Amino acid sequence: MMRCAVKGGGYVVASSRADRRSSAINPSGVRMPSSPGWCGGLRWRAPDLDGIEMPGLRGGVEGLFRPRYGRVRATATADPEDVPFENVQVKSSGHVLPYVGVACLGAILFGYHLGVVNGALEHLAKDLGIAENAVLQGWVVSTTLAGATVGSFTGGSLADKFGRTRTFILDAVPLAIGAFLRQNIHSATAQDVRTMIIGRLLAGVGIGISSALVPLYISEVISPTEIRGTLGSVNQLFICIGILAALVAGLPLAANPAWWRTMFGIAVIPSVLLAVGMAFSPESPRWLFQQGKFAQAESAVKRLYGKEKVTEVMYDLRASGQSSSEPEAGWFDLFSKRYWKVVSVGAALFLFQQLAGINAVVYYSTSVFRSAGIASDVAASALVGAANVFGTMIASSLMDKQGRKSLLITSFSGMAASMLLLALSFTWKALAPYSGTLAVVGTVLYVLSFALGAGPVPALLLPEIFASRIRAKAVALSLGMHWVSNFFIGLYFLSVVNKFGISTVYLGFASVCALAVIYIAGNVVETKGRSLEEIERDLSPA
Repeated sequence: MMRCAVKGGGYVVASSRADRRSSAINPSGVRMPSSPGWCGGLRWRAPDLDGIEMPGLRGGVEGLFRPRYGRVRATATADPEDVPFENVQVKSSGHVLPYVGVACLGAILFGYHLGVVNGALEHLAKDLGIAENAVLQGWVVSTTLAGATVGSFTGGSLADKFGRTRTFILDAVPLAIGAFLRQNIHSATAQDVRTMIIGRLLAGVGIGISSALVPLYISEVISPTEIRGTLGSVNQLFICIGILAALVAGLPLAANPAWWRTMFGIAVIPSVLLAVGMAFSPESPRWLFQQGKFAQAESAVKRLYGKEKVTEVMYDLRASGQSSSEPEAGWFDLFSKRYWKVVSVGAALFLFQQLAGINAVVYYSTSVFRSAGIASDVAASALVGAANVFGTMIASSLMDKQGRKSLLITSFSGMAASMLLLALSFTWKALAPYSGTLAVVGTVLYVLSFALGAGPVPALLLPEIFASRIRAKAVALSLGMHWVSNFFIGLYFLSVVNKFGISTVYLGFASVCALAVIYIAGNVVETKGRSLEEIERDLSPA
């Protein structure tokens, strides 16, 4: 395998240790003094080969153009022959982490806005005079999901047009306004019900945009493939933290029913912090490169990974073909023969994720626990949120060891078993005395199983399998499926439960989980330990 390095005013081509052992290239390296040429898009000077015997050159040159491209590193002092190849790879997670943390404020808001209605619904329904109106309560829950559907479809286009960081700043506006409107409702009038729904709608648009934007930004700024799964899964971890924060925020409701207004208003703070943080965060180098802003891309790479990796990362971007003449993909390109397979996998994963019942559990666990006879229903829901966080932390540690596909299969299998247990606990008369305990145990096991794979993997896997020119729009389309199915579940779950019974609904969720296992086994590819460019070349060749 060959590698290129900057030395003084020119470039030096040197073979790896393995190539040096198998070739007759002079161990001191081959210097390039004059004629111009190209090395993976980087200019070098051609060597004077007179009198040099190079029987192993053919294998070395072929190594330069293998699918896994050589790495490039700038150095003004050291001869590349003297630099151990292992030392060329610079750990960059320390540079990236603060910006990943800022982006994850969007994930926290995602989870908080989804979970905040769980404990607050009963109290806000009384204050707004809709306690006996299940349809309006359903709209209060699902309007956020309708807004999120719109936001998820527009988020990809906004991110492609304005860039990732600017879109984050724009996204903070509906998130903050939506939270502010809901906090300032003080009477039970039709106007206040409309204000609540408008506030939920705006917040939904915001979380829809962030649901597409957070995993997209994180996947594009994380460079080391060996830790991309761990860092990429923090998106889901912070969504779970947001849900848990919302459930914990509902604990004072028992003593102060008016507390629900404060619960909604708290969301203004992370919205403002997201906008301010992104104003100081670097743009995605991949997006800048695609826009032809090469100097800005180099500056972003320096901030994200350190100056040692500027030449290396820029070389990877050139070698991956992201500087090709292909135009930016349109929506109809997603359905072309070249991309349809990976796009359909992305849409299917989010569809299975929602039809498996997770958000029915998130929205209505308090109501389900109450019907099962659990006295401290809000505390039990908080326990479910804690299980979600704990399971996601475990998944983060396993993502780059076990792989994405195996975690998905394990996760959906556990969810199917847990839903079956829940269904039986409400059906078998012999289990009736233990229905409350089984409801909590089954729900906690279900959420743990979800957190191990079905929760974090799709948001991480999709930006990995989608080609760079379709990534933003394909993620948006997949999340559109997520929010459409989520909307209908939030709107009709209570009505379906009232008509068919909770046991039948849970059996339906278990069946969906079993179908998901079969689908994943046959269609999902493993991306562990592979660069985004390598995955793109394999799944979406030009």
